[in-house]
Amino acid sequence: MRPAVEIADVIRQFGKQYCEQEKPTAEQLRVLTDLLHCRTATLGGHEERCDCCHTVRYSYNSCGNRHCPKCLASKQALWIEKLISKTLPVRHYHLVFTVPHVLNRLCLYDRKLYYSALFAACWSTLKNFGYTHFGAETGAVCVLHSWGQNLSLHPHLHCLVPAAGYDLKGCWKKLGDHQKFLYPVHQLSGVFKGKFLDLLKRRLRKKQLLSDFEETIENAYGKKWVVYCEPAMANAEHVIRYLGQYTHRVAISNQRILKITKTHVSFIAKNYRTGGQKSAITITGVEFLRRFCQHILPRNFVKIRYYGLYNATTKRNLKLQFQPEEHPVEKKIQQSNETATAVIHRIAGKDFKKCPHCEHGKMIIVRELPRIRSPAIAISTLFYKALQ
Repeated sequence: MRPAVEIADVIRQFGKQYCEQEKPTAEQLRVLTDLLHCRTATLGGHEERCDCCHTVRYSYNSCGNRHCPKCLASKQALWIEKLISKTLPVRHYHLVFTVPHVLNRLCLYDRKLYYSALFAACWSTLKNFGYTHFGAETGAVCVLHSWGQNLSLHPHLHCLVPAAGYDLKGCWKKLGDHQKFLYPVHQLSGVFKGKFLDLLKRRLRKKQLLSDFEETIENAYGKKWVVYCEPAMANAEHVIRYLGQYTHRVAISNQRILKITKTHVSFIAKNYRTGGQKSAITITGVEFLRRFCQHILPRNFVKIRYYGLYNATTKRNLKLQFQPEEHPVEKKIQQSNETATAVIHRIAGKDFKKCPHCEHGKMIIVRELPRIRSPAIAISTLFYKALQ
């Protein structure tokens, strides 16, 4: 069911006021424009007709932007299907690497530098602990999240780490004897803090910006850093479906938006300090868009990264062929000629080609609807034009 209020409605009502007050970047304007055009006549579509009752239906194209809440369900389903076929059938641990909010100022100044250092420090820490504790290199699937439930800036990484690795001789090795944790979390926190802050200082020094953020980084050394680790998960498929909840998400979904007034937006958020209890939050429309836009990733930035055993290049270069009798690591990837639509149909259990009116016939495409092409103009002009 389509929600009564969508993010596009918020952009349409408060977009102009937000641009005048906050001066967004070109990339942020591009994302807001895509969300406005998603599944509208501007992007074109097709006309469908039922071959039984002749009911006519118009379907418009999606924008495909990774920040659009309406375009992520199918991508999530396809990603889960693909990764399940490659997942190691061993226990997995879910680790969350968080950083203090005192560093948010640096994150807002240069998101690409900040997030890249976050990934690098996280994998360097996991790789270091794998060798020092077990004498083996493991792997990880890391997913970046930058928001809290109230849309505040809260950068952190969700990591799935298999209880498996390979030693220097290329032999299979089982990792982790404890069900509750893979590595001591207090030690992880300390090492991660040192590596991350050192990386930030090195990269800022190269850009001659260290003096501007030196005090911020020194304050971060005095804060408490937390690396959270959930108990081991036994089923590989369960692990991937769990991680799939985090991979293809945006800061807020349309279902969480309650209502829009002339000046404010109300939405639902969980309060984890009260045990995850849900409550309504009301903020101004401009503030809502400001919070939403601060989670727009830099262009071409990769938010899902694979390391070690899960990195295709590593496996190819090292010719990793692990086939222990008790734990066959890699399942054969089933070659399938299924289209994306067929996969989604199989997963969702719903035939989107069936006529919604008579429920007997099938919707057949009879005419393509061309997209509305605008002349080459600045993205800011295109955004204001979309608001009209």
